[in-house]
Amino acid sequence: MDYNFIKTDIVEEKIAVITLNRPEKKNALSIQMRYEISDCLKKMESAREIGAVIITGSGSTFSAGFDLKEFSQPELFEEIYISSSRYHRDVWNFKKPAIAAIENQALGGGFDLATLCDIRICTENAVFGHPEIKFGAPPLFTPLRWIVGYGSARDLCLTGRIINSSAADKIGLVSEIVNIDIIERAVQIAKSILEAPMSTLITAKNYMNNNANLGFEESFVIEHDNLFISRINKLKNKC
Repeated sequence: MDYNFIKTDIVEEKIAVITLNRPEKKNALSIQMRYEISDCLKKMESAREIGAVIITGSGSTFSAGFDLKEFSQPELFEEIYISSSRYHRDVWNFKKPAIAAIENQALGGGFDLATLCDIRICTENAVFGHPEIKFGAPPLFTPLRWIVGYGSARDLCLTGRIINSSAADKIGLVSEIVNIDIIERAVQIAKSILEAPMSTLITAKNYMNNNANLGFEESFVIEHDNLFISRINKLKNKC
């Protein structure tokens, strides 16, 4: 897959890496980059040779957020909205496991991208925050509070303060702070995930994405009862 602002690689069997590739701009998420991420995820979602995706940034930075220069051009406003709306949904609804491998800055839109992935790991120098609230842009609250809870999410979204890797680990924002090559560690995690059948992983991720606001009974019917009934019916049909 050839793109201008992202790079893609198959680093291990069934494991792909998407690298945000605007290092001179701290991997700012421009309109074109967002379209490229959306297109890439759609293709990887249907590719049988890919089972899990790692998202990272080039130049030892994850992403400093959206490209603010585009916001100073009124003629781009519609494209900013369209690309942003599509891209956020495409990351969130990606059917296969996605791991964010974070170095240095994950700020604003970069922070949002990390929260939309299933698993986040980071290096010791990583920092996270929503400084955009100081400039009149309310952050995405809901995906963050699903990860760290209401209290921490409210704090981070309202204050716009920057937290380091230790604080991110403490509130459960990241799974671990990595002291080896971060892609190497992300691949190890992806390999562990892919020990499960792909169909099972897709089903589990569907539950995670769609059942977050359901009560116990509603979610239990979907995650347990309907699943067992479906399996029983399949076994009966084979007999």
